Amino acid sequence: MPDFIASALERAPTANPDWLDDLQAAGRQTWAASAMPTRKTEAWKYTSLARLERGAYLQPPAPATPTPANLKQHFSIEGLDAATLVFVNGSFNPDLSSDALPDGIEMVRFAEANESQAEAIRAKLGQVVDGRQHLFAALNDAWLADGLFLRVRRNTRVDTPVHCVFLTTAQDQPFSLSARLLVVLEDSSEATIIEHFCSDDLPQNAFTNSVTELVLGANAKLQHYRLQREQEQAVHIGGVHASLGRDSTLNSFHLGMGSTLKRVDVVVNHHGEGAHCDLSGVYLPRHQQHVDYHTCIEHAVPRCTTTETFRGIIADEARAVFNGRIHIHPNAQKTVAELSNRNLLTSTRAQVDTKPELEIYADDVQCAHGATVARLDEQAMNYLQSRGIGTRQAEVMLSFGFINELVERLPDEAMVEFLRPQLASLFGRQSLVTGRPE
Repeated sequence: MPDFIASALERAPTANPDWLDDLQAAGRQTWAASAMPTRKTEAWKYTSLARLERGAYLQPPAPATPTPANLKQHFSIEGLDAATLVFVNGSFNPDLSSDALPDGIEMVRFAEANESQAEAIRAKLGQVVDGRQHLFAALNDAWLADGLFLRVRRNTRVDTPVHCVFLTTAQDQPFSLSARLLVVLEDSSEATIIEHFCSDDLPQNAFTNSVTELVLGANAKLQHYRLQREQEQAVHIGGVHASLGRDSTLNSFHLGMGSTLKRVDVVVNHHGEGAHCDLSGVYLPRHQQHVDYHTCIEHAVPRCTTTETFRGIIADEARAVFNGRIHIHPNAQKTVAELSNRNLLTSTRAQVDTKPELEIYADDVQCAHGATVARLDEQAMNYLQSRGIGTRQAEVMLSFGFINELVERLPDEAMVEFLRPQLASLFGRQSLVTGRPE
C-alpha cells in the first residue's frame, strides 16, 4: 500500500491565493513530519483508517459541471428562512446559493478576498485549531485553496440563519476535498450558523476533510448546528474548534448519520470568564457504518460552565465511538461542568466504545460525568405491549423517543420539524412524525 502521508502531499491545491502560502507550508511541514494513526494511537484506538488509505481518494475533484436542477432537494430545509451558501464538491456554487446575506453579517470567500479582507482572515485563521494535535487539520491547511469567512460585527444581532452547505456528488474516480469555515462573532453579537454536509443519492466516492473554527468575542452568542447526512459510502474526517470569550455562549448541536468512516473532533476552549457551552449531539450508525465523536472541553479560566449531552443508537453491525473529555485547568475555579453519554444497542452485533473523562486540577468546581450502554428497557416494552402495541412498533417508539428528547430542545422550530422526520425515517415509522397509525 502506498504511503498515505507522502501521497497526500503530492495532492496540492490547483490554485490558491498567495496569502495562504504560509499556512499551507506550515500544514505541509506538520503533515510530512507525522505518522498515520494506528490502533496503537490512543485517540484512534477504535477507528481504523484502512478504508481511507486503500480508497485512492487523493485526486482533486473534477472541474465543475452545470448544476443539476434537483440538487436542492438534498439540502433544502422546509420552513427555514435562511441565507444559503452552497459548495458542490468543494467549489462554491452561486446558482444554488442565496443572492444576498442578511444585514450585519459579512461573507468572504478566501479565493476572492481583497487585501484588507485577507488580513482579517489571516488574523483568525488557524488560531483556534492546533494542527499538531489534530493531524487532519494540518492536511486541511496543506490543501487549502478556498474557504468561507463569516463575520458578525460588534453589537449586531443577525436573526436570519446562515445555511452553509457542503454537498458531494458521485464522480467517475474517487476524490478528496477540503472544506474550511471560519466564523467570527465580534463582541456582543449574535447569530445562527448551520453547517450541512450532504450528498446526492448515488454511492459516494469522496473523502471530505473539514475544519470549522468558531471565534466568539465577549458577550457573543452563537447557535450552531452541524448536520452530517452524507450517503453511507462517504468518508469524512472533520473537526469543530471553538474559542469562547468572556460571558459568551455557544449552543452547538451535532447530527451524525453513519457512513463507512466518519470521525468528528469537537474542541471548545473557554478563554474568557463566564463563558458557557451547551454541546449536544445524536449519532445513528447502522448497517456496517462507523461513527467516531471525540470531544474535548478546555476550561482554562474561572467561572465557566459546560453542559454536554450525546446520545447514540447503534443498529445492525455498526460501530460507534464516543470519547468525551472535560479538562479543568488549575486556574479554572468555580467551574460547573457536566458530561453525559447514553447509548442504545438495537442489535446483538452492534458495538459502542464510550469513554467519558474528567481531568481536574482545580479544587473549587462542580463536575459530573457518566455513560451508559443498554438495550431497550424491558419494562417499558412490556408496558407498551400490554396496551396492544406490537413488539416492532414498541421498539421503534422507544428508540425514537431516546433521541427525540434532544431534538425537541432545539430553539429553531424549522430545524425541529426538519430533523424529526429525518430521524423517524431511519426507524421506518411515519406515524412517529404524524401521530397517525400506519
